[in-house]
Amino acid sequence: MIYDKLLIALLTTQSAEKEGSVNAVIADYILTHLDEMQDTGIKELAEKCHVGTGSVSRFCRDIGLENFAQLKDMIRDADFTFQTVQGNIISSYESNMKDCLSMTMSSVDENSIRELCADIRRYKKIASFGLLKAETAAINLQTDMNMLGRHVHTAVAYTDQMEYITGASENMLIILFSYTGTYFNSVRKISPGAHRPRIWMICAEGSKRPEYVNRMLTFRSSGDQLSHPYQLMYISSLITQYYAQMIQ
Repeated sequence: MIYDKLLIALLTTQSAEKEGSVNAVIADYILTHLDEMQDTGIKELAEKCHVGTGSVSRFCRDIGLENFAQLKDMIRDADFTFQTVQGNIISSYESNMKDCLSMTMSSVDENSIRELCADIRRYKKIASFGLLKAETAAINLQTDMNMLGRHVHTAVAYTDQMEYITGASENMLIILFSYTGTYFNSVRKISPGAHRPRIWMICAEGSKRPEYVNRMLTFRSSGDQLSHPYQLMYISSLITQYYAQMIQ
């Protein structure tokens, strides 16, 4: 996976929580003291953040974990590797962008886009979500759709996304942007059967369709950090262009 679950959970907490809030303080401390966290217990972390151990436990649950022990396991396995381009930065980056967009244009299925647009037109409530960079594509879709008179809901915080998704009903359409075709396991709490929402996932080819996803809109991708989230944003813009044409 390009970004592991711990990085996603901590960075979405940083971006979504009010500065100075308990969860933001804990997330900030963990991100800036990863090496120290290897040997830090729950009591010590609470003292460092000037909160109680109960607040640390709540923080773990709020970011989708079972407990502090799971947080420690994820810290041990965390991979925060940043991908860099080789040689001349501008020319190398430009080449990568051209390649990734070319792959997207040549592989995305026009019929699937039209089917998704038909769902957008048909459903009463629509939401689009992504995690970290993928959320930029969700926001892009929200902005353009609102300009076309179609309200789309989104949320940056992982906990807000999960609360919305797991509480959604059959009259709701949810569009998930996921470069790797994965989303956190708590999505499996969605109500089964006829009362579940219709869910589309926009992701790279070769991704296994999660059981809670109805349809997938895929594209060919190199699967690297440099191409993310540009391919998702390209498809997000394509969707709104096709939708605009549909409602003319």
